[in-house]
Amino acid sequence: MNNNEALLVNEYRGGLLECAHYGHICIIDEQARIAGRAGNPHATVFTRSSAKPIQALPGIRAGIIGAYGLTDEEIAIMTASHRAEEVHVGTLESLLSKTGLAEERLVCAPSLPLDETAKERLLRQGGAYRRIYHNCSGKHLGVLAYCKMMGYPLDSYNHPDHPVQREILATLAGLAGIPEAQISLGTDGCGFPVFALPLSALATAYLKLACPDLIGDTATAEAAKVITGAMNRHPLLVAGTGRIDSILLSDPNIVAKGGFKGVYAFALRRERVGVTFKIQDGSEEEWGMIALSVLEQLGYENEETLRKLREAFPSSILNDEGWQVGQAETIFRLEP
Repeated sequence: MNNNEALLVNEYRGGLLECAHYGHICIIDEQARIAGRAGNPHATVFTRSSAKPIQALPGIRAGIIGAYGLTDEEIAIMTASHRAEEVHVGTLESLLSKTGLAEERLVCAPSLPLDETAKERLLRQGGAYRRIYHNCSGKHLGVLAYCKMMGYPLDSYNHPDHPVQREILATLAGLAGIPEAQISLGTDGCGFPVFALPLSALATAYLKLACPDLIGDTATAEAAKVITGAMNRHPLLVAGTGRIDSILLSDPNIVAKGGFKGVYAFALRRERVGVTFKIQDGSEEEWGMIALSVLEQLGYENEETLRKLREAFPSSILNDEGWQVGQAETIFRLEP
């Protein structure tokens, strides 16, 4: 264990400690100050899918909505880590039709739906793997639509040196308030470049997504309003039934998006703070409990949102038959 990590969540079974989840939390205010932390607020993390709303910015900023006649739903799916439920697939197929893109253009792998009900229905009907069932397909279609509109190469749209990927990197750096050179690159599971940067920088970027008046460039600010507005109006499209992204986004005061391997980001419009955290072992099961505890410790006033989180992510650990066999508890206390 890194000594800078904070203990975030303990899980007990039969009265014994079974799992201890360590990590880092960062809260940034509009003066770019650390307003709350646990562990190292500047820990370097990969954004994974938490970057998706930012990866959608260049295309929206450049006018793909007007070019293809896109709806709010189609904008929301570009930010999604979807489960290939029926509403997701219908929106993705509409996006394919409007943009005239071939599904085979997507470099994300052919997949089955992540939603168990959708997967079972598909298999019973004799369905097969498709690229749009991949949870990142909306992001890929959004970037491909931008490439097509601009006349950029489609075959290399996921390469780090592609014009669109360079623009995404520059946009992220601008929102995060750090030089591009401070952002390291890897390759995400879907084949896109993935960014490594300090938690505090990601929190800064999310604060600006939620409060676009903090963005200096007018076109980027307007694009952020459009994207986050679509996410709030269609939260189910951004994730899926019972998923934390969809629960938080149903609150119009919150902009939220998680990423694989335990990274999570959200921001509060009224309170004007950005929040990021990373569970160091990569677990995601504890996201809801951690987000709930952060909101409670901040004195968040929307009790309906807190209630939804408590119901969706209870502290009780249940077995396959629904018996309570253990308990989880958040341990951290935010420090200034």
